[in-house]
Amino acid sequence: MNTQNGTSETGCCPRFNPEAWDEKEITWTEKLFVKDKVHSFLHIPLNFGQVMKKNMEKIEKAGASAKETIVLSDEKSMWRSDLYIAVEKDFEGSDAVKISGTFLTKVFEGPYKDMGKWMRDMNSFVTSKEKTTKKMYLFYTTCPKCAKVYGKNYVVILDEV
Repeated sequence: MNTQNGTSETGCCPRFNPEAWDEKEITWTEKLFVKDKVHSFLHIPLNFGQVMKKNMEKIEKAGASAKETIVLSDEKSMWRSDLYIAVEKDFEGSDAVKISGTFLTKVFEGPYKDMGKWMRDMNSFVTSKEKTTKKMYLFYTTCPKCAKVYGKNYVVILDEV
């Protein structure tokens, strides 16, 4: 999963720069994404890699790769999540959606089992800014293989406020 276009040490995901995303407020106006679904079991994705590979092939073939690919997950239930992959343009055969809003962001690092703690920390961060959560997205910055190579597993939580 190439989360930032360009070359990388792994030939896959470049190193992630957490400072660019940690404790920021960003606003998107109709930011374009390709949407797909991932099947899960108790929030554990079952076909994430397959869904990413299929979509990245379509995106690259269409010449729609974003300058910085952002992969967001919206946990709809314990059994399914919606996946959003940033693109530069809409193309035939894609389920394109536009996301607009203001988001507070916070970077977390560690094993996925800490997700519950991270979400509680994010809620505290949002509350400390006197904001209210509308929707939360998870930004997985690297694939598991690259996270292992780099020794860091960063996840950014984006909280629409």
